[in-house]
Amino acid sequence: MASVKNLKKDIDLIMSLVINDCFFVLNENSKVSEENILDIVREVIVKHRELRVRTNHPDGKDNSKLIKQHYKKIAEDLLNAADEALEKLSAEVKKVA
Repeated sequence: MASVKNLKKDIDLIMSLVINDCFFVLNENSKVSEENILDIVREVIVKHRELRVRTNHPDGKDNSKLIKQHYKKIAEDLLNAADEALEKLSAEVKKVA
């Protein structure tokens, strides 16, 4: 990991891309359930806030190994959250396909 600043930017970018995909689906496919898509967006927003708070408040400030593990876990959680949200979005689209 290069820096905390870059991790924060990555969190913002990836989560905004997921939200962008959700709104794209809403805009382009009138058959999907708007409420279900908006629920996915809400979950992504909550996860985004959680990840940013965790980034700003690392555990074990005195131990560099703990800090490195902490930020690595945040990066893993970011990718897992984005993947989970996109899978839910894909499932919603498949329901109406």
